[in-house]
Amino acid sequence: MSENDPIINKVASSGIITLDMEEMYPAGERVVFDLKPLLWEEVALREDDLRAFCNEHDWSQYAGNLVSVQCSADAIVPTWAFMLVATHLQPHVAFVTQGSIDQLERAIFTRFVQRLDVEPYRNARVVVKGCSKLPVPLNAYVELSAKLLPVVKSLMFGEPCSTVPLYKAPKQ
Repeated sequence: MSENDPIINKVASSGIITLDMEEMYPAGERVVFDLKPLLWEEVALREDDLRAFCNEHDWSQYAGNLVSVQCSADAIVPTWAFMLVATHLQPHVAFVTQGSIDQLERAIFTRFVQRLDVEPYRNARVVVKGCSKLPVPLNAYVELSAKLLPVVKSLMFGEPCSTVPLYKAPKQ
């Protein structure tokens, strides 16, 4: 190679599509709505008290947020209580589920992966970028792999210059 020869970026010309989960990170503030402060003596939930709270509470403060409903106390909380809170949250929030902050993040990414259009990746060589500064949960990578597998030519993990091969479609 002489000094007059152009430098060719073989990674860029390889046709590999990089899918960066960080770039697709769902925006919005993550909030956990805890039922614990609404418990009677931190043991049980009273229906009348919860209904009164729900009618008086300013649910608009959660506008646009990604919210999870949980009870952090070891208490008797019926299923309908989570559902009732969700019915009040739903008109205001971008997303609502049940569980801890980690479970919220997992549910957000599960929903994201389920809605992902895989057509741009059909018959493509895809590398799912490995490094992320944002907390992308492991389940997102697993679910993404399952979603892409039926359509991709090959699936890799890492960086385009250094990948771990995961799958290669059989030759037809």
